[in-house]
Amino acid sequence: MRASGTLKAMTHHQERDVKIIAFVGLTGAGKSSAVEYITEKGFPKIYFGGIIYAAMNEAGIEITPESQQVFREEIREREGKDFVVKRVIKQAHDLIDSGQKRIVLDGLYTWTEYKLLKHEFPGELTVVAIVAPRRLRHRRLAVRPERPFTAKEASDRDWTEIENLEKGGPIAIADHFIINNDDLEHFHEQLDSALEEIDFRPSS
Repeated sequence: MRASGTLKAMTHHQERDVKIIAFVGLTGAGKSSAVEYITEKGFPKIYFGGIIYAAMNEAGIEITPESQQVFREEIREREGKDFVVKRVIKQAHDLIDSGQKRIVLDGLYTWTEYKLLKHEFPGELTVVAIVAPRRLRHRRLAVRPERPFTAKEASDRDWTEIENLEKGGPIAIADHFIINNDDLEHFHEQLDSALEEIDFRPSS
């Protein structure tokens, strides 16, 4: 009975032609650039951080990179590791119900989030890992105009994201890998190639 129900659910998912793409990667890899490039094509985006920002505003906490990191960890302890992703799933269903067929997820971090999204959207979620050598990522973080990182800050952020936020799992098990170690043009070419393979284009 259960198997037949699962098959029915999977058939329903195939019929509705929904595709959801999520980018994962450590800080400085180029996730934001990837999301920006794709959303400029007109695809809707759900931003995980926006849910954190809204919760911080509600709690009256000033939003800084440090306070966001601490709050994200604290709220996972207090409300559960699925606090953010449950709200992301609701927003995704709302977009699908309104007729959207292609959705970009910006900010998938944790293994818990990954598992829940894979379960909720079987056959519809594709995870793309943006990766770059650590030295290159840290160099980018050192020269970025908005709040550059020192070498220690960059290294500390890596450890925190891997140890406290389970960020390594979704990167390791991603469906596609893009190595962002060249110029922006080459990066965009790789993104276009991945989108074509996934068939992530406006649905007719």
